[in-house]
Amino acid sequence: MTELTELTAVRLLDGYRTGEFGPVQVARAALRRAEAIQPEVNAFVRLTAEDALERARESEERWRRGEPRGLLDGVPVTVKDILLLRGAPTLRGSRAVDPAGRWDEDAPSVARLREHGAVFLGKTTTPEYGWKGVTDSPLSGVTRNPYDPARTAGGSSGGSAAAVALGAGPLSLGTDGGGSLRIPASFCGIFALKPTYGRVPLYPASAFGTLAHVGPMTRDAADAALLLDVIGQPDSRDWSALAPPPGSYAAGLAGGVRGLRVAYSPSLGGQVAVRPAVAAVVRRAVERLAGLGAYVTETDPDVTDPVAAFHTLWFSGAARVTQRLAPHQRELLDPGLREIRARGARCSALDYLAAVDVRMDLGRRMGRLHDAYDLLVTPTVPITAFEAGAEVPKGSGHRRWTGWTPFTYPFNMTQQPAASVPVGFDGDGLPVGLQLVAARHRDDLVLRAAHALYEAKVAPGGPPTPS
Repeated sequence: MTELTELTAVRLLDGYRTGEFGPVQVARAALRRAEAIQPEVNAFVRLTAEDALERARESEERWRRGEPRGLLDGVPVTVKDILLLRGAPTLRGSRAVDPAGRWDEDAPSVARLREHGAVFLGKTTTPEYGWKGVTDSPLSGVTRNPYDPARTAGGSSGGSAAAVALGAGPLSLGTDGGGSLRIPASFCGIFALKPTYGRVPLYPASAFGTLAHVGPMTRDAADAALLLDVIGQPDSRDWSALAPPPGSYAAGLAGGVRGLRVAYSPSLGGQVAVRPAVAAVVRRAVERLAGLGAYVTETDPDVTDPVAAFHTLWFSGAARVTQRLAPHQRELLDPGLREIRARGARCSALDYLAAVDVRMDLGRRMGRLHDAYDLLVTPTVPITAFEAGAEVPKGSGHRRWTGWTPFTYPFNMTQQPAASVPVGFDGDGLPVGLQLVAARHRDDLVLRAAHALYEAKVAPGGPPTPS
């Protein structure tokens, strides 16, 4: 039998229904895998083994009675340590957060998983307050890439990406304020979806405002659709949450891409220098989309790089999230975070509103693009994973993480759904991701196209073997 840790959530649920295996067996296998990978990749800040096994035993009894709870009963899940998980400290990668809190509340997405019987394995690593596109922090150290531990897993949901890639649970919850789901998904060879803003409620509200999304990190698009069906429901604690979706995302996967209009932008009109190996892998995948019946046109959105406006919004958020810290607590922060929070504190209200103007204009331009095209396709990241422990690649000349990920943060500004799909490897055996973007509220199209790539075997299957 295939190793239990290599199975998707959809396949695990089939096994539970037929009695081929049970939630306790699966939970034990996932916990063993988590413990095995931790010394090398550092994906976890905390494993909750006792609670996981107790929930798995309860799930197994429900399956024995033929009365499973919800859509994910008994499926192992991990949670990024930005999101509240009842009974476990949420330290957000920071030594400035006191672990001796009450910790008696779930974030909305976590609450939905609990209602559907999911088994929580533990909390995954994040950079401090999720501030950058790699995963290291003064609290929990460096998280490493499953394909090459000398390289970064990406970030800020790097722990979740590494856990999913290496079989420590098929599902994880991550967050994305500028690429934090899609960057590590691309670097670690898994699937991740940044849903339309508000599709997955968030509480407490992010200091980074409406840039911040919660989304699924999974082995494939089918698992992500199933997970989004669970977590994509309203919650009264989030005033910006959307109404329930019109139907099931999982049920809509079979539509395929035939007839969809796809705009393929390999470099955003020459604004992005894409590594040739990445460009070649993405182009081959786009050709497969055309072969599956999509109408593909190579064209570019009418946009210029909004990085200055994004920095105003992002750095202001960093200042806000650390505003209440005492001076001695600020000294504990990641030096890079200290630097951007200082810059953000100097931004005026007029600076912020000017950045909002840029954001609104960008949204208008993308809206016009989607009048003509159902999907926009780009590389997820123009490079593959670089050395672990660094914010930017050595010798790149970039100052901040935004310099090497220009394909991701624009779509946080526009609040559009965007996913990273693994579509191959570069010459060093490192994963390459393709980004799918749709108009706001068309998460279904992103998931359909990604699923079509998986069905066509364009997306590599299965995690690497732990060393």
